[in-house]
Amino acid sequence: MINRQLLFKIALLIALAVISYLVFSKPNYPQSIPNLDKVGHIGSFFALAWLTYLAFRPRWYLMFATLAGYGILIEMVQSRLPYRSADMADFVADMTGVVLFYFSLWGYRKYFRAAMLRE
Repeated sequence: MINRQLLFKIALLIALAVISYLVFSKPNYPQSIPNLDKVGHIGSFFALAWLTYLAFRPRWYLMFATLAGYGILIEMVQSRLPYRSADMADFVADMTGVVLFYFSLWGYRKYFRAAMLRE
């Protein structure tokens, strides 16, 4: 029997594999919308933060440090790839995704969960 936490750990591993593939592979699409990749970074790290939270329930500073390390690793590897480049703005977008996750979690706990308790 697979419990919920194990399922989220598996989903996190799959998400890490897919995101790593996307950020390290050679892009074969036109960049027609400026800074659309930043939206991808924000969304990817929001999802990674969410899955990490559901899989491990880590302290906020441990998750932030771990995902920051992964974001730095991505940029370091991309700086070595001839078809990619490192960009500090990508790292900022990564961390923005994590912060947005925590704001969302805070809002859920403060408003939605409190409303459910009143009913």
